[in-house]
Order: sequence, then C-alpha cells, then structure tokens
Amino acid sequence: MTDNIVKKWYVVRAVSGQENKVKAYIETEINRLGMGDYISQVLVPTEKVVTVKDGKKIVKDKVYFSGYVMIEANLAGEIPHIIKSISGVIGFLGEVKGGDPVPLRLSEVNRMLGKVDELSVKVDSQAIPFNLGETIKVIDGPFNGFNGTVEKINEEKRKLEVMVKIFGRKTPLELSFMQVEKV
Repeated sequence: MTDNIVKKWYVVRAVSGQENKVKAYIETEINRLGMGDYISQVLVPTEKVVTVKDGKKIVKDKVYFSGYVMIEANLAGEIPHIIKSISGVIGFLGEVKGGDPVPLRLSEVNRMLGKVDELSVKVDSQAIPFNLGETIKVIDGPFNGFNGTVEKINEEKRKLEVMVKIFGRKTPLELSFMQVEKV
C-alpha cells in the first residue's frame, strides 16, 4: 500500500483487566486481514510497580488507564467495525451513538505517550514511608531480622541511614527503602 494514509490516535474501550488480550486480538486480526497499513500501533499504557514479597523485589506492569487501549490508525471503510467486533472491545471512546470514533487531539496523545515514557523511567515515586526516629525492621540483606532506628532519610537515592544494635553496639547501616519495613 502507500505511506500517505493519514493515521490518528484513537482510544478503544476494552473490558477492564483484558487490555493486553484485546491488544493481542487487534494485532492478530490486523495481520490476518493484511491491514497493517491502516493500523500502525496498538498500545496499552502501563506503569512499573515495585513491591516486596518475602524479602524479594517484584516489578510488575500495571495498566495505567484501566479499560483503555490506544491505537494509531486510519479508520477507513470496515476497520471500525472489525475492531468493534473483536472479543473484549466495548467500542471507541468519544463515539456518539451511530457516529464516527473521535480521534485524540495531538496534545492529548503527547501527554499520554509522554506519561508512558515518564512511567517507564520513574519506577517508584511514592512519598517517603518512613520518619526520623521511627523503629524499623530489616527485611532484606545480611542484617535481615534486625530492628533499628531511622537516623537519616535520603529522598533522592531512596535510602535510609538506620542505627542497628549489633553485638550490643550501635552500628549505622545504609539501606534502601525496599530493604526495611515498619515495625
């Protein structure tokens, strides 16, 4: 086909929790029908969420806009109907009953795509969950199981200086936020 097909970004509403399945279904259907010229990208915006379970860091991708899949497409001819007929697709966002799907404005697209880039870089930006003088328990590393007191908090590095009693002597340790928990 040609490169002069104008594409815009649209948001497809999907059954919540099935965004990645819907993305895979759309991509499979587009390939099967040879319509890759009309749909160039299918995106599920996600953010990385770090949790600690049994002392181990677990990084999971969490869907950022639950129930939404972004597609860059030229919705010519039957393409809107093909997408709507895919399992798990509810319809297009902004669509008036019986009307055409409404494309996103460029500013919205940039904001959403920028957010996706920003989220992939900025893994864990939650507020500092610890206070000076607070008693914590070490849950990871060689001092696992020791209790200590928070002496300093380094926000940028996401580290704490903790005073731990080892063999009856107070010893300062530098630990990451993920290596400790509140007592």
